[in-house]
Amino acid sequence: MADHPIDTPPRAPSPIHRFGTLAVHAGSPHDPTTGAVIEPISLSTTFAQTAVGKPVGQYEYSRSSNPNRVNFEKAVAALEHAKYALAFASGSATTAIILQSLAAGSHVVSVSDVYGGTHRYFTQVAKAHGVKVTFTPEIEVDIRDHITPETKLVWIETPSNPTLRLVDIRAVASQAHEHGIVVIVDNTFLSPYIQNPLDHGADIVVHSVTKYINGHSDVVMGVAAFNSDVMKERLSFLQNAIGAIPSAFDSWLAHRGLKTLHLRAREATTNATAVAKALEGSPHVISVNYPGLGSHPHRAIALKQHRNGMGGGMLSFRIKGGHAAAERFCQTTSLFTLAESLGGIESLIEVPSSMTHAGIPKEQREAVGVFDDLVRVSCGIEDAEDLKADVLQALEKAVVASKITNKFATNGNGHA
Repeated sequence: MADHPIDTPPRAPSPIHRFGTLAVHAGSPHDPTTGAVIEPISLSTTFAQTAVGKPVGQYEYSRSSNPNRVNFEKAVAALEHAKYALAFASGSATTAIILQSLAAGSHVVSVSDVYGGTHRYFTQVAKAHGVKVTFTPEIEVDIRDHITPETKLVWIETPSNPTLRLVDIRAVASQAHEHGIVVIVDNTFLSPYIQNPLDHGADIVVHSVTKYINGHSDVVMGVAAFNSDVMKERLSFLQNAIGAIPSAFDSWLAHRGLKTLHLRAREATTNATAVAKALEGSPHVISVNYPGLGSHPHRAIALKQHRNGMGGGMLSFRIKGGHAAAERFCQTTSLFTLAESLGGIESLIEVPSSMTHAGIPKEQREAVGVFDDLVRVSCGIEDAEDLKADVLQALEKAVVASKITNKFATNGNGHA
């Protein structure tokens, strides 16, 4: 006889279970009709009602609620130690809906080095809605200097994109909460496996699900997790009213990806650590930004906030030879693909100044360390030794071979 009758799904795992168990089982009941271990994809846009205003189950219309989306949201909530989670059509949609929840005239304090899309929304869209954003490079140091009676939110990325700066979440939350200000942490770069911002005092944690949570570069999606009942009512209303929701199929895919997050995050960290150390030891590199290295200026924060002090799969570095060398490097790797995005099973590289952060004025970019010679690296789950070898050979071609070629072109005939 089966352990559980088909019409009685097994109990959901409780918070006492560890991450891997929650990742596999949270939000994943067996199908009560067929006993299917993996949930079916519910593509129906509408659901039957037995009488006017009395749906058969908990679902009425798929924009408002869908079985696959609900199951995914339950899983994310469990992994982020949250009471609630809400999924949206993209990470940018998640940002937009949270900002949309603010009244006109509200003020937001944000770290300076944020994702280019977040910066674009803050400076061009939120501004049009009457929401003002102040950027600061040292948010835990000077947050009190920027707080006004209209300040409603503090927005943190830790690690930041793309310079991998860390923020002490507890330090910021303690100051913000003195004034009743909500603290939001974008946890995309680390994922719920490596960092749980709510445990450090944040009120909302957001993710571009497109990245580590889904992990396979085939879904665009976002999610927010939190504990407040009031916030749940407000953000759920906006989720339905605005309708920026993920499809059932994308919710199913993201939930499938989430089940292996802990395995992928560990391997990505192993690979990024190996690549970062190789870069740090290269004479062709100016500096390396990776919170898993002892040389990182905020390494103490990583040891406090990250699981086992892990650095994650993301890093960036400045290459000798300027922007031209950065471009050559990205075009001479064989395993790293030149492309935007991050957090997938495959390794990617890009030049933020010309790609993900090109919309930010140069002086603002450089003020927070996003120089034209900066390369951002997303390490996937390939073999670490292969990734390290690829990086080192690309450095040789981008820096050394280029110098030799330029010297020959200049002096080959005895004159320039």
